[in-house]
Amino acid sequence: MEGRVGYELKRAQQAFCMAADEALRGVGLTNAQYAVLAMLDEEGSLSGAELARRCFVTPQTMNQLIAGLEARGLVERAPHPSHGRILQTSLTETGRALISRAHEQVRAVEDSMVAGLAEHEQRQLVRLLNACVSALTPPHHKAKQSNRTTT
Repeated sequence: MEGRVGYELKRAQQAFCMAADEALRGVGLTNAQYAVLAMLDEEGSLSGAELARRCFVTPQTMNQLIAGLEARGLVERAPHPSHGRILQTSLTETGRALISRAHEQVRAVEDSMVAGLAEHEQRQLVRLLNACVSALTPPHHKAKQSNRTTT
């Protein structure tokens, strides 16, 4: 299996997740919790369904993650302004402070991961990974993704 792209990609992902888990433990978060907080930090507020899609988990798992983060005072939910049945999740001040510290931890792991690569190699790696994702993304999903990034 060694040398096969899929296998090496999975090994890199596993190594990154293990290192990130260790780093995030210091701020009291898991990778999954970090993903939720980071997405909210980037987007402002999102529904649970949208968070689930963007964080690559099921809606049920996302509901559990949100409930746990809400119990810790890191996120809050409020009715969507125009779709009252939809609850929007957003960061609290406590959540903003924590995600700022967590970003530092994850950046340190990312820096470690690519420390042996020159700047142009890092950019090339990102381009190559994006090309792999694009090659495996069905056309109808690509349209949804481009609509999401332009709105």
